[in-house]
Amino acid sequence: MTPADLSLTVLRAVRRAVDDGALRVDVPSRAKVERARPGGVGEYASSIALSLARPAGRSALDVAGILEERLRDVPGLRAVEITGPGFLNFTLQRDVDADLVRGILAAGTSYGHGAALAGTVVRFAAAAEPRAVLVAETLVRLLRSQGADAEVGADGDERLHVHPGASGGHATDAVRWAFLRAAPHDRPLDPGPLLVPHERNPLFRVQYAHSRTRRLLVNARQLGFTPEPGRLGEPGQPGRYAEPGQYGQPGQCVEPGRPEHPDHASPLLRLLREHPLALLSAARHRAPDRVARQLEAVADALLAFQHAVLPLGDEKPSAAHRSRLALAEAAGTVLAGGLSVLGISAPDRI
Repeated sequence: MTPADLSLTVLRAVRRAVDDGALRVDVPSRAKVERARPGGVGEYASSIALSLARPAGRSALDVAGILEERLRDVPGLRAVEITGPGFLNFTLQRDVDADLVRGILAAGTSYGHGAALAGTVVRFAAAAEPRAVLVAETLVRLLRSQGADAEVGADGDERLHVHPGASGGHATDAVRWAFLRAAPHDRPLDPGPLLVPHERNPLFRVQYAHSRTRRLLVNARQLGFTPEPGRLGEPGQPGRYAEPGQYGQPGQCVEPGRPEHPDHASPLLRLLREHPLALLSAARHRAPDRVARQLEAVADALLAFQHAVLPLGDEKPSAAHRSRLALAEAAGTVLAGGLSVLGISAPDRI
């Protein structure tokens, strides 16, 4: 919740108090909200109760109490407290989804890298078979992304059990995906279908999903807005996700001029939150196929979500659109980082 959102929230509380007869005042055109002063309570404060006290014929503390009752349990507010002669003090809820998106965008393609395996030394025995070479090289990158000291060498003591792949090297994205998408001990995929740009081709879906995020950013700039992590929507508001009994079924988003569509943000957020664990698990279990499966899941969730990102028709870009665009950009960043670990390209355009 931004200061502007908070100001509107306070005004709505005043209107409700007037509508139900608790206050007899003219609703002001704006409610001033300021950062709490040093030593104060909460993050923001408003003196609106003091300005309404005289026209309401009540004390500022009474007015503040009436407004506090109508500000309880408002989404985005963690606490509302009254201090001094009648100041309203606000503590905002931490938006964990926005924090996740900010963290991904700040880390870039290194999101999910960490130090969980710091101090671990891994020496893979060198191999000549093409698929075994590729799997070992990929695992070295995975292990290093988690802080391990890993390499392949003639004196390596850890041998990988890899089902042989077709000869002819592993230079193309399709061959690399075919070798890495199957578990190392399983037969590799046939690279032929992976060369066909079709929705049944998982490699194409992952690369296409990444390219879509880049195109969404371009289209948004043409519409005059940029990504900004924040709340993806508030219950019951136009363009926001609905709760039971409000504008549809739970998890549906209803927007003027836009067909109802499911809330695909939640599964996408969950997958992005799980991505670091997927990388760590793949490194520990020597299973690059887990990264490939994770990328497929992220791509499918993103492709389902993409239709909610940009405004439609004469709809104006809103804070929700900026937040959705930031989420899409974060998903594209995760896809690019995961593909990089697998040694596969992440094209901006397909």
